[in-house]
Amino acid sequence: MSDTPPDHTDFIHSEEFLHGLMKRQLKLSITCAAAFLIVLIGLPLANYMAPEFMAQRVGGFTLTWLVLGVLFFPFVWIIARLFITRSMALEEAEVHLAAEGNRNRKS
Repeated sequence: MSDTPPDHTDFIHSEEFLHGLMKRQLKLSITCAAAFLIVLIGLPLANYMAPEFMAQRVGGFTLTWLVLGVLFFPFVWIIARLFITRSMALEEAEVHLAAEGNRNRKS
């Protein structure tokens, strides 16, 4: 018995497949992190650059507290939901790509 692997390897285990998957996951992660950081850094900057605007009353809150206390948590949930749904769609697309790659290599 030899320890050498068979001539045909699954496309899903190839370096090409894994590199592409990791690249897409990194792009998604960076996009979600950037959206979070824009809001996280943008709120203090908005308070510094436009204090009169951020002091406006909206629904009984100043705009600062509306964004920070009321809207920030749902915004984080939206980012998380987008990340999860797009990540699942990415994985599903990769499964189809891998199946197609395996079919092409066996022919």
